[in-house]
Amino acid sequence: MVLIYVLTGLAGLIAGGVINVLADDLPHYRRPHAPRYPDGTVRPITAWLGVSAFLLGQRVSPSGDKLSWRYPFTELSTILFMWIGLAAKGDLTAIEPLQVFFWMFYVVILILITVIDIEHRLILFAVIIPSTLIAVADSIMTVPSPGSNPNLESALYGGALGFGIFFMLYLGGILYLYVVNTLQGRNIQEVAFGYGDVMLAALSGLILGWQSLVVAMFITVFLGALGAVIWLGSRRIMGHSASKFAALPYGPYIVAGTYLLLFFSEQVRMTLYGW
Repeated sequence: MVLIYVLTGLAGLIAGGVINVLADDLPHYRRPHAPRYPDGTVRPITAWLGVSAFLLGQRVSPSGDKLSWRYPFTELSTILFMWIGLAAKGDLTAIEPLQVFFWMFYVVILILITVIDIEHRLILFAVIIPSTLIAVADSIMTVPSPGSNPNLESALYGGALGFGIFFMLYLGGILYLYVVNTLQGRNIQEVAFGYGDVMLAALSGLILGWQSLVVAMFITVFLGALGAVIWLGSRRIMGHSASKFAALPYGPYIVAGTYLLLFFSEQVRMTLYGW
């Protein structure tokens, strides 16, 4: 078991470095390339990982641009959430190695989506589409088990359910802005739910299956409301104005609900329903 965690930690560190590269390049529609400093200077190999760049004193480029704390934080978070997921699943010797691989892949994708959405308010098709294909492959290639991984039928129903519900919310947001802009003479462009959120909800359904997705959506809505209240409260405490029309990244809440149901489905159901 110790060896599994060590290997997962190393894989998580490397995966976190890849996440950082993709988060730098994909939102700008660039092909991923060697890690760079903010000024575009290629980092030395010993600084390709954020953790090593900080530990070896290579955080700053020759021109003086610094790497943000996002780089080591993302890498360490990837390791941490992989370890938490493995610990939540208990005895790994009784689980297919291929299934464990899929779970760890989902962790990487969910963190990548979160980083990009927080920084750019984007959920990219370049991330979602390949991930949906992997999720479908998971439902076909691994043995289904309740609360862990769905069969193909449940995954497809989940994908359709997630897409349908969030697409309706997306259309509702567009309608709401149209009414507000028309009646109040505003020119608000951003909607609460973007189309990327719709596609992310569909991916969540494919990963979880429709039954777990229903619970995940309740968690997502609760966390989203809580996050909005905390954001508005913090703005008021700091003396800043807060528009009720401000569009906040919603992807991280969908990610949180997906992660919790992926690795803690039994605990969540016990908490909510007592079974």
